[in-house]
This record gives sequence, C-alpha cells and structure tokens, in this order.
Amino acid sequence: MSSYYITTPIYYVNDKPHLGHAYTTILADVLTRYHRMFGDSTYFLTGTDEHGQKVQEAAEKRGISPQAHADETVVPFQDLWKKLEITHDDFIRTTEDRHKIIVQEILQDLYDRGEIYRGEYDGWYCVPDERFFTDKEIEDEKCPDCGRPLQRLTETNYFFKMSAYQEWLIEYINENPDFLQPSFRRNETLGFLRKPLQDLCISRPKQRLSWGIELPFDSDYVTYVWFDALVNYISAVGYRRDETAFERWPASCHLIGKDILTTHTVYWPTMLKAMGLPMPKSIFSHGWWLIGGEKMAKSVGNVVNPMDMVDATGVDAFRYFLIASMVLGQDAGFTDELYVTRYNTDLANDLGNLQSRLLNMITKYCDKAIPAPEEGALEGELESALWRTATEAVEGLEASVQSMTLDKGIEGILGLVRATNRYLEQRAPWTQAKQEDLGPLRTTLYSAAEALRVASILLTPVMPEKMSVIRKALGLPEGDPDFQSLKTWGGTVSGTPVTKTPPLFPRLDVVSSETSKSVDPSDPSAGDGAGLITFDEFMNTKLRTAIIMAAEKVEGTAKLMRLDVMMGEERRQLVAGIALHYEPEVLIGKTVIVVANLKPAKIRGVESRGMLLAAHKGESLRLLTVDGELSSGADVK
Repeated sequence: MSSYYITTPIYYVNDKPHLGHAYTTILADVLTRYHRMFGDSTYFLTGTDEHGQKVQEAAEKRGISPQAHADETVVPFQDLWKKLEITHDDFIRTTEDRHKIIVQEILQDLYDRGEIYRGEYDGWYCVPDERFFTDKEIEDEKCPDCGRPLQRLTETNYFFKMSAYQEWLIEYINENPDFLQPSFRRNETLGFLRKPLQDLCISRPKQRLSWGIELPFDSDYVTYVWFDALVNYISAVGYRRDETAFERWPASCHLIGKDILTTHTVYWPTMLKAMGLPMPKSIFSHGWWLIGGEKMAKSVGNVVNPMDMVDATGVDAFRYFLIASMVLGQDAGFTDELYVTRYNTDLANDLGNLQSRLLNMITKYCDKAIPAPEEGALEGELESALWRTATEAVEGLEASVQSMTLDKGIEGILGLVRATNRYLEQRAPWTQAKQEDLGPLRTTLYSAAEALRVASILLTPVMPEKMSVIRKALGLPEGDPDFQSLKTWGGTVSGTPVTKTPPLFPRLDVVSSETSKSVDPSDPSAGDGAGLITFDEFMNTKLRTAIIMAAEKVEGTAKLMRLDVMMGEERRQLVAGIALHYEPEVLIGKTVIVVANLKPAKIRGVESRGMLLAAHKGESLRLLTVDGELSSGADVK
C-alpha cells in the first residue's frame, strides 16, 4: 500500500469562496478519492489563512476583533466544502494553537542557528498581497502581481537567509524534474532564480500590524503571513509533536494556483531546507478559470459564486464540469454556454441516456433483473470490442491520475459510455426482443450493463452521489467501489434486481438573449410558406432515418416532446408535438424519419434541429417509421 498526502493552499478568509477556491479543492478531493479507490493510504489537508493586514483592516472597519472576523468568514468555506462533498481529513486554521506554537518553535530554532537576523529594510510594499518588492521587480510604483499602487517603507525587520540557498535550490530543481509541475512552471521558477535571490523579510512591526503570530524572540513583531501560512503543511501532520503522524511527510502533492508559484517553489523549499526537512514530492500549479478572457477578480466584477452553480445544476454536475473541462496546468474559460453544452452532451445525452434506456429495457424485457448472457457470447466480436474499450478506459484513468491529466482519463470514460450507446444501436435489443430466441437479447443487455458498471465506478470520485444511484440501480454493492473488480469482465451478477430511477441529469436550456418564436413542429404551417412546390424544391428536402435514443416531455407544455436521436454517427435534439399521443418510454428504439436539413429553431426555449414525419387525422397521430430493419442515417427516397 502506498501513501498519498495531498494539500490545497490554505485560503485567505477575507472574502467569500469563489470558483477558483472550489476548483482547487474539488480537484484535490477527486485525486484523493481515486488514490483511495486504488488502495492507497490517503490524507487530504485543506484550511484557511487567517492572519495579516487585510484581516486586521476588515475587522477594524466592522468594529470587531480580528479573531471574531475570522471566526465568521471561515464558515462559508466550511459550508461550501460540505456542499461540494469534499472528503478532507483535516481543516486547519492558522489561528489554532496547534499551528501557532509550531510556527514559533520553528522561528526560535532558525533564529538560534543564525538563519534569521535583524536588519533594515527600504523598499516597496503591497498591502493587499502583503509582500515586499525590490526596485527591479516593479514598474510605475505598482505591484507586479495585482497592479495596485505600492507603498514605500523603511523599517527595521527580521530576515530569513533565503539567498544562501539559491544555488542549492537551482540544483535540486534540475536534478528532480518531477518536483515542480507542469514543466513550464519549473522553467518559470528557474527563470526567477536567474536573478540574485534576496533574503526574505519574515516579520512585521506591531505598530503597523498587530494581527499575527508573535515572534518568540521579539514581542514587538509578528510573523509575516506567508512564513506563517506555509508551515501549515507540516504543523497539521504532527511536526515536532507526533512522530507517527509526521510519517505522512513529505507531501505527495502540494496543489496550488499559478498566482502563488514563487511562495511555494522558492520560499517554502528554502524554509524546509533550513529546517532540515525533506522536500515535498511534487508541487503542481494549475491554471486559472478565465471569465471573458480575464482572471476572476472582485474588482472586475466577474467572480463566479460556486453556490449558485451548485444550486442550479447539482453538486455532481458542477464537479464533473470543473474536472473534465480544464487541462491541468493550462487556463480554462468559463461561460454559462460552455457549462450547459458539456452538461447536456456528456451527462444528459450520453451517460444519462445510457442509464435510462438500459434500465428501461432490462425492466421491460428481462423481468427487472440483470439477464444471464449466452454461454461464450461475451467473446463475440462486438462484445469483445466493448470490453477492450472498457479496459482502455480503466487503464487510461489510472494513468491519468498518476500523470495529472485527469481530463484525458475522463475523456476515456465518456468514450466507453458512447461506445456502449453505439453497441446498443448495433445490437438493437428492441428488435432482438421480438425474436423467438432471447439469448442474444440477454447477452446484449448484460454486456451494456457491465460496461455501465465500469463507467459508474470510474466516475465515482468525480460524481459520488449520482454514480452511487447508478450502482444501486444496477444492484451493485453499496459502499466504496472495488477498483480491482474493473479488471475482470463479468462483475455484474446475473439475476440481480434492477431499479428504474428518475432522470439523473435533466437537460438544461441554454440561456440566450435572442428572442425566438415558439413553433409547433407538428403544425404544417410552421414552414416558410404553403401550397404547391416544384420537384426541385422537394428534392432539396433531405429525409433520413434516425433512432430515438431518449425522450422526455418539455416542461410546461402539454404536447411537446424533446427527443435525442442518432442519425448515423450524428446525435441530434428534436422537439415534436407528439406528447399527447406517445409516452416517452415507448419511443425509445423506434426508427423514425427526420427532415435532416431543416433550419434549427427554438421551441419554448429548446433548440430543435430537424422535424419528425407523422401522419395526422382527427385526434390520431402516428409517427412514420420504416418497414423492417434499417440502420439509422439512411437516405429516404
């Protein structure tokens, strides 16, 4: 059994948590859950940074103590982590005694060994970032990080001899290529180290800032917030107190945003070296979520509140979008449209559709229980290909966790989901159910259930609640899923009762500023004109066969039905006025005829890309279907 110790940055408590905070913490949680599923011994640390000038100033404005302010502002973080199903093992606050005592002991030890000295400082200071900058680091007297005006300060302070470790740090980074990730962040740090490294000011005079951990060797000063905050990674796991707990060190991964790269890749390693402690195994810097091409910032007014997203779409969908949509290390864009598109495509259309149609067919054709496949039939051509895809998804996911390329691992799992939907289309169990020999039907539905089992387990760390629903519906054991069971085809037990569930991922409408007219596609006057048409006009209409994969009534309407259809290799969404004549479940698997080149239209806010052909007389309406078996996407002549 391997050990896996992961940390997030400890978040500054002077504002509400936003999308960036949520992303880092969800990412750490997902990685922890995967390692836990692999059988590793895991430890996940997060927390809050509660000292410093901004906290003191905010408390003064409110007329309360800094501690009271921190006690209030920490609550939204703790509440959000509960809401997002974060499974951290510890939540550390830098105002806790267990942390403050360790910081003071480290400071005293470094001071006694001559690693910290008293000196004069004259330079530029950024109040919001609580950092000093040299003349070479700035332009126009503005902070190089946040762009806000700097203050010129001259004062006596205490300094850590960080410059003494510059050559050692350069050598260590070059000799340990996995230490700083991704590789281009390593290059950024090495670029920073090409300039002479300054000693680090690790104190603030109480006459200017009183809210902090007091220096043990000079009561007129408090500790610089970054020297204080970084120590949480070791104070939380027993440093100087519990040797057994401290065996978790070194951390497997410090997960950080790129805006705190220097503090973690320069300050922290040199501090650890001076303390005589081993380096963390890796420091991984992910990118930013960009809103309208810009980093989220309260001053810009583009901060995304994760609570709003969770309330709108559910926790699991929110977790999925963040993990699937960012290439680790790169920046990623966030818009409502991107969110809705990925939700509808991956979750509603692909995964949700597979789960719904499969359980419906097992319920209908197999007396509500997992069928037994024909002997030897799982080795058929299509069944073997499906299992190869499942195996590739399992191996790819495991590799993606180790290489910090989770988006690729998720892509492989969704590839398995889509392959299973294609497999069902190829085997056509709705047609097999009409045959005298039901053996092929049982093999088809068993194989699809087995593929869904694999996908649901692989996605559990990302969407724990929804995947638990799928596993329960398939009759799988409750509790943490067994990753090793994914390496054998046939883990689904025949005869196990299944349970139909409501739609896991109801479709979302894309919010649009455009005004669109509601159109009833069953109304023959809905087109651009009426009357006679020429032969050429008729030939311009492209009619193709399509298989209905999913169906649901459009909320708030009596006769509109939203359909997902497969037209060859293309998946489309249609809206048809057939809800008074068909129940959704009886439509699944029907081969219908679609006007394929009709201009898309918004119908009650739902996009429709095509039109079904139906016969209508009086109160009766019947869809036009094909005579006999014919693959989807065929041209209708």
